[in-house]
Amino acid sequence: MIRSMTGFGDASTHADNTHYFVEVRSLNNKYFKAVIRLPEQLAPLEAELESVLRGRLHRGTVTLTVSVSDKSAEAALEINHEALQRYVVQIQQAPVVGQGAVSLDLAALLTLPGVLQPPADEEERLARARGVLIKLAQESCAKLIERRDREGKSLAEELIIQLDVIADRLEIVDARAPEVVEAYQKRLKARVEALLNDAELVAEPSDLIREIAVYAEKTDIREEITRLREHLKHFRDVIGADEPSPVGRTLDFLTQEMLREANTMASKSPNADLARQIVDIKGAIDRIKEQVQNCE
Repeated sequence: MIRSMTGFGDASTHADNTHYFVEVRSLNNKYFKAVIRLPEQLAPLEAELESVLRGRLHRGTVTLTVSVSDKSAEAALEINHEALQRYVVQIQQAPVVGQGAVSLDLAALLTLPGVLQPPADEEERLARARGVLIKLAQESCAKLIERRDREGKSLAEELIIQLDVIADRLEIVDARAPEVVEAYQKRLKARVEALLNDAELVAEPSDLIREIAVYAEKTDIREEITRLREHLKHFRDVIGADEPSPVGRTLDFLTQEMLREANTMASKSPNADLARQIVDIKGAIDRIKEQVQNCE
């Protein structure tokens, strides 16, 4: 059973007059990459949330986004009056250029470093949020994996179609490959006999046999056919496994090996009909390669 690398999952809940929302999205990536987006006050939870993602997902660019809406009075930041007073004193003591008194903008003062500080119970609030967000991250991952599984089934169906195309064309190639040598033998014999008749000479049968043997060796694709069949069988076994597992890299490697065998067969097959069949094989492998890039 294979999984897609793309998916989406979300979860939300209310706790202590606070609304928590977690969203997880994943896109294709050769490796695992986590992107965590948290409100500033929840930044200390980034490592723990990434650990949750790594425990459930193996490949892909996974983006986890958290939003928190706190309607309680405890959500307000506290004003550091001593720091604010210090800023006011310094501003009042600053030399004034030109005429007029220095005007103070309270909104601007509140944005100065150290004026607004987290409430005293910030650690307690962070501890409460930790349990809630980890649970929501787990639920979001479960929904994402469910969607990945559904896409994986569709992906497996498409892969099987292409595997069947390769297997069908491979049977044709295997059946017609010996005919290529026989046809070459007839052409070579007829050509040599025509040339020798013109020159009134007699050809040695051993010379013809040697030439045909050399040609047969150069065009022999039985080993490539056998290996390609084994790769097809291995590929089917991997995508047909009952338990879901990260097999994308294995399938990618098998696809490369399949293409290698097909290219070798193409270089050894001068026959036009065989070449057409092998082109179909290579086309199906390319389509498999594209699909495999989305397998976890």
